[in-house]
Amino acid sequence: MIKRTILKILLIVFTAMLLVSCTANTNQGGPNASGAPTVTPTQTAEPTPDSTPTPTPTPTPIPTPTPSPEPKEPVKVKAVYLTGSTVAQSIDHYIELANNTELNALVIDIKENGYINYESQIPLAQELSLYRKVYDVKEVLKKCHDNDIFVIGRIVVFRDKGLSSAKPEYGIIKHNGTLWTEGKHGSWTNPYKSEVIDYNIEIAKEAVELGFDEIQFDYVRFPTASSKTVNYGEDVPEKTDAIAGFLKKANEEIKKVKDVPVSADIFGIVIESDRDGKSIGQLFDRIGMDIDYICPMIYPSHYANASNGMFGNGVGQRINGVLFTAPDLEPYNVIYQALLKTKDRISEIPGYKANVRPYLQDFTIKMTEGYYQNYGKQQVRDQIQAVYDAGYEEWILWDGSNTYTESALLPND
Repeated sequence: MIKRTILKILLIVFTAMLLVSCTANTNQGGPNASGAPTVTPTQTAEPTPDSTPTPTPTPTPIPTPTPSPEPKEPVKVKAVYLTGSTVAQSIDHYIELANNTELNALVIDIKENGYINYESQIPLAQELSLYRKVYDVKEVLKKCHDNDIFVIGRIVVFRDKGLSSAKPEYGIIKHNGTLWTEGKHGSWTNPYKSEVIDYNIEIAKEAVELGFDEIQFDYVRFPTASSKTVNYGEDVPEKTDAIAGFLKKANEEIKKVKDVPVSADIFGIVIESDRDGKSIGQLFDRIGMDIDYICPMIYPSHYANASNGMFGNGVGQRINGVLFTAPDLEPYNVIYQALLKTKDRISEIPGYKANVRPYLQDFTIKMTEGYYQNYGKQQVRDQIQAVYDAGYEEWILWDGSNTYTESALLPND
């Protein structure tokens, strides 16, 4: 009886303690007030399969496309030619002239008289000291580019007394084995020599790396020497093949460095006469096939006149079928007819690549009285107008002494 009474008492006490514990749990507040187990900072709640949220994948950012630069319009060159010494002494003047007139480009000598006009790093030029520190090339290019001036680097190719004198085996030789020379200009290099070709291409590539905007090859021809006088070697190809081959290789090698225009200066007479073109290797039909520009030197004074004196042949010169007995007196008509003939010839040659940018005369050559005139503002403007009237847009003025008729240049609007 007593045991039964004690068991009842214990049962009552246990039940009371259980009720107190349940009430305490029910009155707890906070994040887990729904009755889920409380997780302390040092515990990790074990998620149930049904309650685990599906993670939202982080989106891969789409890169903003870099806008393609607008293709640069080719420069419609209006330029004057400058020697290395003029660049060294007067580059600021010509930059100012370009800023104030229609000029937008300068032709600057890279190599002339057999020497590069700045300190070249080309091994052969270093070995043979074939450079002169005439101007600071980086400074000159920076000044020009800071003023939006297009810089064409002129390389005199095969008339090179520096290399041919230092390496006579690279020169044009006479039949007796001695170097052939051309009066005061000295000796030439042989256009058939691969070493000569590679050397000039290396000069062009270095110039492009330095920042020149175009490479222009001058004297890219054979001299007007008789085969009875000079010996170019045994079993050599045609002269036209040699010159066209040089230009093709040069263009390809230069454009591997940078895609800049490549141009070549040609005699104006080769537009009229294939015989003259073949004799110096500048056959018109071939020379413009693999480069960007040909620059015919259409100087009225250099065409034959009807006198018996300087540049005289007693007859005159036919240009595009028109006979000029005193071409120096007719600068507009000479340029106009020569360019019409140029355009007509190009139209008949499939795949002709080169555009046309003529050299114009801004100098006076005194010849037999009545066959020459002093060139000034009117004569220069007449030639420029003839370029436009013939359907072309670009030109370069030439004066070997760089004393240009600046008043002939239109002001910069």
